Amino acid sequence: MRRFEGFEHGVNLGGWLSQCNHTKERYEKFISEDDIKKIAGWGADHIRLPVDYNLVEDADGNYIHEGFSYIDRAIEWASKNSLNLLLDLHKTFGYSFDSGEKESGFFENEKYQERFYRLWEELSRRYGKIGNSVAFELLNEVTEKSYCEKWNEISGRCVDRIRKIAPDVRIAIGGYHNNSITALKDLAMPKDENIVYNFHCYEPLVFTHQGAHWAQGMDTKFRMSLETSYSDFARLTKANLKISDMPFDSFEQKKILGAEFFERLFSDAVKIAEERNVPLYCGEYGVINLASASDTLKWYQLISGAFNKYKISRAAWSYKEMDFGLADEHLSGCISEIIRCL
Repeated sequence: MRRFEGFEHGVNLGGWLSQCNHTKERYEKFISEDDIKKIAGWGADHIRLPVDYNLVEDADGNYIHEGFSYIDRAIEWASKNSLNLLLDLHKTFGYSFDSGEKESGFFENEKYQERFYRLWEELSRRYGKIGNSVAFELLNEVTEKSYCEKWNEISGRCVDRIRKIAPDVRIAIGGYHNNSITALKDLAMPKDENIVYNFHCYEPLVFTHQGAHWAQGMDTKFRMSLETSYSDFARLTKANLKISDMPFDSFEQKKILGAEFFERLFSDAVKIAEERNVPLYCGEYGVINLASASDTLKWYQLISGAFNKYKISRAAWSYKEMDFGLADEHLSGCISEIIRCL
């Protein structure tokens, strides 16, 4: 399987230019160059930078040039600290993975799709010819499986339009069910050698999202240990999450969850990547700050082992705050061990 060179060990900058209140104060103060220096000191080779369209577009689709200056700054800081940058469009006009954003209509409205294409053309003119230090991610977390065929069509057209401006920039594309690893098989065949298949991994979700107020069906007081049997993981998932996919049945039920869980979870995706000669990239993975620090470290060690075995590139979610902050106080006692897993 080909590797996503230069983007193998990364950290997300969630909450800076995306999933935020979109104020000048937020843009100016949430992340500084010192934060980028710290990430570089952790041994990362890149940052994943989520941005919302609100940063660079007004309600009518006119570009906000000051908004682009913050992307410029992020690229400059990354370059100064020998980091590459993956630019992730986290929200586009008419679509967000978060229903609370109240964006709708993207997959049905050709005008919204055209706006999406034009935004990527503008991003391509600005950042697509910098070289291998910058890569693109077309859209964060397509939700419904019913969007699959339409998303393949939209993403294909977007790649074609980007290629007229930036023929060699690397482009990451993920699938439905919030970039589920099981959706990779239904992505369109890569158009060229600079396409990367992207997935997110928060499995087992009942552990990484324990107590999460946004997880449907989850009791906010629920807590659990990672050292739990597969049978109990199945039981607790059924009790706390409204999902039908239960990835625990094929394991010895009395056994405590271990490295084999992630190795098996990733194996089919690796086969697809090998068959299609495309790199794999896990653009998000992490554990909520309600889990214990010791369990969080164990989880990172397990998933890292599988990433390393299969040579899967990745970016941890997220640098600070956002309920998953690596630099936050709750992980201060084990962060040096966690960063060895990144």
